[in-house]
Order: sequence, then structure tokens, then C-alpha cells
Amino acid sequence: MPEGTQRIPAVEVADGFRRMWRDLLPVGRCDATGGYRRHAWTAADAECRAWFAEQARVRGLTYETDRNGNQWAWLGDPMAGDAVVTGSHLDSVPDGGAYDGPLGVVGAFAALDALSARGLRPERPLAVVNFTEEEGARFGLACLGSRLMTGAVRPETAGALRDADGVTLAAAMERAGRDPAAAGRDDERLARIGAFVELHVEQGRHLADTPHPVGVASAIWPHGRWRFDFRGEANHAGTTRLEDRRDPMPAYAAAVLAARANAERLGALATFGRIRVEPNGTNAIASLVSAWLDGRAPDAALLDRLVEETARAAEGAEVTRESYTAVVNFDVPLRDRVVHVLGGVPVLPTGAGHDAGILAGEVPAAMLFVRNPTGVSHSPYEHAEEADCLAGVAALAAVLEDLLTSAPDGPGGSLLSARTAPPRATPGRS
Repeated sequence: MPEGTQRIPAVEVADGFRRMWRDLLPVGRCDATGGYRRHAWTAADAECRAWFAEQARVRGLTYETDRNGNQWAWLGDPMAGDAVVTGSHLDSVPDGGAYDGPLGVVGAFAALDALSARGLRPERPLAVVNFTEEEGARFGLACLGSRLMTGAVRPETAGALRDADGVTLAAAMERAGRDPAAAGRDDERLARIGAFVELHVEQGRHLADTPHPVGVASAIWPHGRWRFDFRGEANHAGTTRLEDRRDPMPAYAAAVLAARANAERLGALATFGRIRVEPNGTNAIASLVSAWLDGRAPDAALLDRLVEETARAAEGAEVTRESYTAVVNFDVPLRDRVVHVLGGVPVLPTGAGHDAGILAGEVPAAMLFVRNPTGVSHSPYEHAEEADCLAGVAALAAVLEDLLTSAPDGPGGSLLSARTAPPRATPGRS
């Protein structure tokens, strides 16, 4: 362990998890809803980032922020290569839950504490990472920190993204003391990573009715975001006859209903969860309705059909693809190795995107899911029992210990060779 790090008794690991969780809980929480508003490059985000830096400091880890704003805490030489990396994100969707993202970061530090308690002296470097703007809640593009790092989005495209107030990502980064001109693909950092393992609350109910508190991800469905612009003519709601109206709202409503029907027929998922209306007056006919479709499906062909058939029902709407991530099949040798270490746990797919899915196009990546009793996520009601969270920490610690003390081509197969890389994530616009 690094100089200055105390060997932590095993009995204190759970207490440490609880302490970290308690310290994070009030950050960015809305008293009115009970949900979280930890959006990238805001005051709440800065507080989360300060918390991360402090966790690195008290453990004697080497702390750094990369050119894309992602935070890193290193055990061992950051430049040695073949590192095992774990972590997740601390930002949230609007009024999101406490577990999506933070469980993976808090769990990573707790797993490191568990390894310290065992007196482990790793043969490879270990890093904990907090990726920036994973949810895309402020600038509209999910997994922005990992997309920039892997080159899945061009820095000039990302820098021009705007939030609801018209602030660009570049301006927000500058205000936070970061240099947006330095953002972009980071080959040097990617070359350091031998494997990435992300712990995450399950966003669904695959594990809820099983005796297993932890599962392993097999794949992430292809998914993307499309903006539908419905144009009309603003007019008076009380004096304009129905036959004289150019109201875009009926076309929007038809698109919502079509998306739901198409998703049911195709076995896919479709959500219009965000809408912007102009002029947005109660007694005014809208001149423009912009709505965002989140589409996900088991394969790319079904996703294409979902979007195409929804667009046909949208009565002349302009449709723009804003982001797209191809199917991600997690590294099979690494996945099998993780399952073996954990003694055989459920292997399950997910429709949710993650930083691990972005990194999977560049390095061997795997995900562990912690049981969610209701399956609710992106909501204040998101939950995982403390015992299951601690089981997730123990599982992550076991996986990290195996990777840190075994040769890359040990049990479960090679991490770095004989693998078929899944398609890289690509932005919808550039």
C-alpha cells in the first residue's frame, strides 16, 4: 500500500462505506423532491469532485484530473501500465437517485479499503475513476467524459454543446478552471489501462427475485437519442378556429403513441422524456415542439425500425440523431473470469448505457450489478439494500484482487489478447 495509508481492519470496511455514503448523501439533493441534481461543472458537481479528491488524499493515493475532466486516484505507479481501473460517476439525471453512479465510486474506494485490510500488495497499478457528465443531464450527450477520452466524440463537437441556459461545455469547463482546448482522445491514458471493472446498481429487476445480490453484465443494448422538431404557427388559443390552426402538438402526441406501440411490437424500449415548447404559453398555440426520443433495442436492426416507424408517424417532423451507441458485448474472457471468481453468479444484459460500455471498445471491460429490489432508477425512489451494497463491495474487491495478483493470461483467459473489440461508440452528429 502507498506510504501514509494505514492498514484498515476488515471490521471497519463496512463502517467506511457507510461514512462515505453519509458524506455524499446531502450533496446536490433537492429538498422538495428528494432527488439529486448533480449536473456537470456546477456547484454540486464541484462539491462531489472535492469529496473524491479528499478520498484520494486520506488514502495516500496519487490524485490527478485528466484533460477531459475525469478524476483519477492511483495506487501504485500511474505510468506503469497494465493497470486495473474501477469506478463510475458522481453526476445525476434531474431528480435522480442516490445510487446510480455514486455506488460505483464509493464502492471502489471501499473495495480498495478491503484490499488494504488484507494487506494486499498489488503487482499492477490500481486506479479509481470518476467520469464526468456520464448522464448527459446538462449538455445532452451521455458518457461525455469517457467519449472524449476514447475519441468517440470530437472535442470541438463536445465543446459546442449547450445547456438549457445556452452555456457551452467549453465555457462551463473554463469557469471550473479546466482548459477545453486540451480535451480529446487520450491515447496515453488509455494505454495505461489493462482492464476496467465498474460496479453499478442494477437498473431493472433481473436480480430482484433471485437469491443473488450481485450479477455480471453480458452486453449493453444499442441505444441512442433522437431530437424530433415539430414546426407550426403560434396563434391565440381562444380565437383561432381548429381548422385554421397549424398546431404541432397533435403530431407530437401521435409520435409519442406510435413510439410506445412500436416498442411493444418490436420488443424494444422508447421514451419521450424531454420536451421543449415555444412560446410555451397556456393560452397560445405552439410554434415549435422539440422532443427527444430515447430508443433502445436488443439489436441495431430493431432499433433502426423503431426510430424509422416512429418518424413516419410524426407527420413531417425533422428528426436528428444526437447520439448513438452500438451494441456492446463485454469482453468474454474478462467476463468469464469475473464469474469464476465470484463462484458463478447470474449473467444479464442491460438496456442502460455506461462508461464501461464506452471503454469496452478500447480495453477489456466488465460490469457488476448490485440487486435493486424494485428496479426503479433515475428516480428518488432508486434503492439498494445496504447488505447488497456491501456484497457488491466484497465482490468488487475479490475481482480486483484476482486481477491485481494474477498474470493477465491467468484463470479465465487473456485480458489483452484474443478478443474481438465491439464497435466503438459514435456520436450522432459531428
